[in-house]
Amino acid sequence: MRHRRVFAALAAAGILAVSGCSAASDNEKSAAAHDEKAAAAPETGAGAGRAEAPGGAKTTDPAGKPGAGGTESRKVPAAVPYLIRTAELQLEVADVGKAAAHARRVAEAEGGYVGEESSGFETGSDRGDTDSSRVVLRVPQERYGAVLAALSKGGRLLALESDTKDVTGQVVDTESRIASQRASVARVRELMDRADKLSDIVSLEAELGRRQADLESLLAQQASLKNRSSLSTITLDYQEPAPRAEKPAKKDDPGVLDALSGGWQALVTVVLWIVVVFSAVLPFLVVLALGGALWWWLHGRALRARRARHESEPS
Repeated sequence: MRHRRVFAALAAAGILAVSGCSAASDNEKSAAAHDEKAAAAPETGAGAGRAEAPGGAKTTDPAGKPGAGGTESRKVPAAVPYLIRTAELQLEVADVGKAAAHARRVAEAEGGYVGEESSGFETGSDRGDTDSSRVVLRVPQERYGAVLAALSKGGRLLALESDTKDVTGQVVDTESRIASQRASVARVRELMDRADKLSDIVSLEAELGRRQADLESLLAQQASLKNRSSLSTITLDYQEPAPRAEKPAKKDDPGVLDALSGGWQALVTVVLWIVVVFSAVLPFLVVLALGGALWWWLHGRALRARRARHESEPS
């Protein structure tokens, strides 16, 4: 009888120990699940009246009060729009240097700055020898329209191209991925703190490095999107006007004197050509004349000799 009582007490203690371990394990799993849901989803319950906007600023919803049936209703704040605005202007100005300096002053007065600037001198182009300058300005988004209007009046506007791109969805998606990635990194760190084996620690360190690299890439993407949406980009191409071509002198209608002068020049030209041709032919004429004279003399001499021989013969 005594042995049965001891055995029953030991069995009851074992059952209580197993139940306690199981309950502790279930509590840890519930806590971990609760942490993951809290990191991935917005706050509910007591924190339902607080929400974080895409820009990172937290807003309070005054409507977060219990409604009928014990449920809570709250307004979800509208997402802050993230817009990337760019514009490119081509302007013809009298002085490129002064125009570029004016653009710098306008940008700085509106809270912006010059992101890039270059100038040059073109020779032999279709526009002739001209100066040119390229200025890239970064100005606050809310001052984009005012700066663009002011710079458009700085010279003769040759071309204007503007573009607006809404990247609100990309920013919100990137922030959500950053939150999930941070929670993932935190979980890996917790596992590293609990790991005992060297092989597990090495494996977890490699996994932690990969997840931290992904997190840094997401943070860089977020910073780029917010920078381009908070500061608009305006590109200015300044160039001097092309030099004007000299107009040919207007010719008057020909008169009598012009006709007489032209005729005289034509006569002189013809005479000169005749003299040139005669001078070229003269040597040949001299040779022909001497040859003809020699033939005439020989022929006359032969005739006289024949006649004298005829007369001396007896009849």
